[in-house]
Amino acid sequence: MDIAVSLEDEYRADPEVTQWQGRFIGAKTRGRWEYVSRARGIKAAVILAITPEDEVVLVEQFRIPLGKPCVELPAGLIGDDDGGEGELAATAAIRELEEETGYRAGRTENLGEYYSSPGMVSESFTLFRAYDLERVGPGGGVEGEGITVLHVPRRELPQFLDAKRAAGYGIDVRLLLLLSPFWFKE
Repeated sequence: MDIAVSLEDEYRADPEVTQWQGRFIGAKTRGRWEYVSRARGIKAAVILAITPEDEVVLVEQFRIPLGKPCVELPAGLIGDDDGGEGELAATAAIRELEEETGYRAGRTENLGEYYSSPGMVSESFTLFRAYDLERVGPGGGVEGEGITVLHVPRRELPQFLDAKRAAGYGIDVRLLLLLSPFWFKE
């Protein structure tokens, strides 16, 4: 029997049940599967920003679920504020990049929708590449986020991440895309 077909059949036969719902996430079950989803269908925008000096713009933020700081690409929720329903992913990407890093993108390119942990979380994110960066503020996020803006020369990124990992930091899985030889083509 094809396992993919049997899981699909099980999925269709069992209703999704919300076990718990908060403001931003919900814990759900469908048959024997347990998973988490964003409330109200909220998605995220993630931004890949590289300065004209070939530095990757990253953020460092303490993440409560990890119990430690994490090095990440700038990101944020789309339409998460009350009245923000219907916000475009590209608009959220531009807003979040400026809020978190102090950079304004002159233009963005949509690189597609992705899922970072599809066996556990239904959340997706749209990845954007930011171009024509202009520094317009200090960044740091909104009050209480405690975001530190990092500028890492792209060629030094593997060593930088190794050092952060060795120091006990979490590393966002999306940084793998920058470690790929594809991104380092001359």
